[in-house]
Amino acid sequence: MAEELNPFAIAQKQLDQAAEIMGLDPATHELLRWPLRELHVTLPVRMDDGTVKIFHGFRVQYNDARGPTKGGIRYHPEETIDTVRALAAWMTWKTAVMDLPLGGGKGGIICNPKEMSQGELERLSRAYIRQVGRILGEEMDVPAPDVYTNPQIMAWMMDEYSFMRGYNVPGVITGKPIPLGGSQGRGDATARGGMYCIREAGKVLGIDLKGATTAIQGYGNAGQYAHLLGEELLGLKVVAVSDSKGGIYNPDGLDPKAVMEHKQKTGSVINFPGAKNITNAELLELDVTVLIPAALENQITSANADRIKAKIVAELANGPTTPEADEVLFKNGIYVIPDFLCNAGGVTVSYFEQVQNAYDYYWDVEMVHERLDRKMTAAFHAVHETAQEYKVNNRMGAYIVAVSRVAEACKLRGWV
Repeated sequence: MAEELNPFAIAQKQLDQAAEIMGLDPATHELLRWPLRELHVTLPVRMDDGTVKIFHGFRVQYNDARGPTKGGIRYHPEETIDTVRALAAWMTWKTAVMDLPLGGGKGGIICNPKEMSQGELERLSRAYIRQVGRILGEEMDVPAPDVYTNPQIMAWMMDEYSFMRGYNVPGVITGKPIPLGGSQGRGDATARGGMYCIREAGKVLGIDLKGATTAIQGYGNAGQYAHLLGEELLGLKVVAVSDSKGGIYNPDGLDPKAVMEHKQKTGSVINFPGAKNITNAELLELDVTVLIPAALENQITSANADRIKAKIVAELANGPTTPEADEVLFKNGIYVIPDFLCNAGGVTVSYFEQVQNAYDYYWDVEMVHERLDRKMTAAFHAVHETAQEYKVNNRMGAYIVAVSRVAEACKLRGWV
């Protein structure tokens, strides 16, 4: 039987496994398998050449039993409703595992932002909010940046929503620029949260992380900050990094600032002076202590899981490991820090941004880091202890923690 690579089918399968282990009742299980609501929108946008192009977008609100839904907006040429549904489901589990008073949502537009001008991107972003804004709001659904979206796009969206409401509403969106109510510490939050998790994993496994060899797949925001912070906070020695064009390897380590400058100049990490070019597939199979998948979903599958040699796999990407691969890694004694725990630093600081917007008082970066550390550490140990107790892999441990919290909220509300 071919391995399932549809992200939503994977998300449902993972939930099904957790429900079985937990003995979840059938009604709650069925309720949690599906989004509560989703909106599909059609967006006419005038392009720079005067033509009108039609784009398609989505917003999925998966579950709001614990609070307003929260989740990013992605711009991607291969965006699908099933990817958005899966990510909305994972956001539901992510906010629950972090014990935030939020639910899970996600949005996306099928487009290629790399081929669009700033003006076209702005018109597309505003068109999206004009359609989706009717189901957004601080008490309903709060978006944030995701793949190929950024603080500038969030600023346009917040401005459009504020215009629709007739007054300034900074809290409708997070990941905004600092002058418009963004939070200190948001830029590197995903990677920083991941580093706190790796630090705790080192402690429970008895691994000294100082000088530990590390490979990072994906060199966007999360991957670049993981390189920088891994070195700065934990003393990791990053020997390999990659982007969509390929990877580089140097057993003596790679300097993060030099690699970033090279990527900025040339558009890729490949051909970095003093390093050997390798493929993304080769990077995943390197003999390193820590492997950080920070690219796209379905990178570690049943086809390559047996060849993964890392002791710790820290998933900064969403859904980089398939359920079949999970079983292989667990059997081989590889410690996986699952995505919706490992990369939850972003949503946690987004939540901090919502809090700061709500009471119009802003924290310094030290306070953000300290509170993020506390949240990530507590969530890591809740997942680790649950996995040990149920004798399951860490992803199942994280699911059990998250699903039990969401199920409890649904029951208390009288939905099931």
